[in-house]
Amino acid sequence: QVQLVESGGGSVHVGESLTLSCAAFGEFVGINFMGWFRQIPGRQRELVAAITISSADIIDYADAAKGRFTISKDAAKNTVYLQMNSLKPEDTALYYCNLHIRTHHSSTYNHYWGQGIQVTVSS
Repeated sequence: QVQLVESGGGSVHVGESLTLSCAAFGEFVGINFMGWFRQIPGRQRELVAAITISSADIIDYADAAKGRFTISKDAAKNTVYLQMNSLKPEDTALYYCNLHIRTHHSSTYNHYWGQGIQVTVSS
């Protein structure tokens, strides 16, 4: 069974930084996608940043994240990070990690979600 554990959220002031972490635990064969999404109450969950893992990792950012957020991974630890700088009140949301993981029992990669972690930015 695969479990994702998120950490690093909290409450900060405008302009401050936070780093979110998401670690995958369990027995699995591989990971081919690691992403961060966020959800603001009343709105759909949206992609913030993602890494598509291949021979050359492909990194994508939402426009709102470009220049301020950095996604990275530690493959040995099955962990994805989201470094968030220059935080704004509009970054306040519940942040979820999403990993595409193939287990021993599957021939395909399936979506796994973290439990969600709150980030609150106040002015």
